[in-house]
Amino acid sequence: MRVLIADDEPLARTRLAALLGECEGAELAGSVGDGEAALDALAGLQPDLLLLDINMPGLDGTALAARLAGRPRPLVVFCTAYENHAITAFELGAVDYLLKPVRLERLREALQRAARRLDAAPREPAGYLHARVRGEQVRVALGEVICLLAEEKYVLVRHTGGELLIDDSLRQLEDAYPEQLVRLHRNCLVPQARLVGLKPLADGRALARLAGTDFSPEVSRRNLPAVRRLLRMG
Repeated sequence: MRVLIADDEPLARTRLAALLGECEGAELAGSVGDGEAALDALAGLQPDLLLLDINMPGLDGTALAARLAGRPRPLVVFCTAYENHAITAFELGAVDYLLKPVRLERLREALQRAARRLDAAPREPAGYLHARVRGEQVRVALGEVICLLAEEKYVLVRHTGGELLIDDSLRQLEDAYPEQLVRLHRNCLVPQARLVGLKPLADGRALARLAGTDFSPEVSRRNLPAVRRLLRMG
């Protein structure tokens, strides 16, 4: 089980990482200091579980959990010094609610609960884009795709390992992966898991915030209402 830690206290992150090292089947995927950083890390690290503090600067733990509610991954376990958020946490679908200082036995119990829920959850269908590079057939998993841009007769695939061109059209890709790809404008699709927010501009236009990259493609006025609905739904 891949685990991402999100806590604004460095000592708390260090302690949780050390405890995870004593939990069989747990792998530390990463450690970040706030909710925005956690949101940006999700697509690239693809953790199964998020150990999440509540009181953090900027995007706090409950707000981040609300954004993630309904997704099969990552599951959320809150790790906090405060007892009074427990009801909200479980309403947001949290697997467990651990009070600091977190004890090893409670962390193991929370991980076991998360493992049972993950085993029971349906897996998202794997998707791959195929291309030919210097005569060799290659494929890129949809989870590694940052965005898809139409360029004349081809589609440019920006992914975590670089760029490549494919022959499929945006419409063909949209039809093939309707639950995984989101149209931002007529020349751009992005994986739904990458879409984490919008950047409004002074002239009324909006740019998409994508996890794991500084690239912010424009959202057309036509597609903006649908993108906003998708973000509200988490």
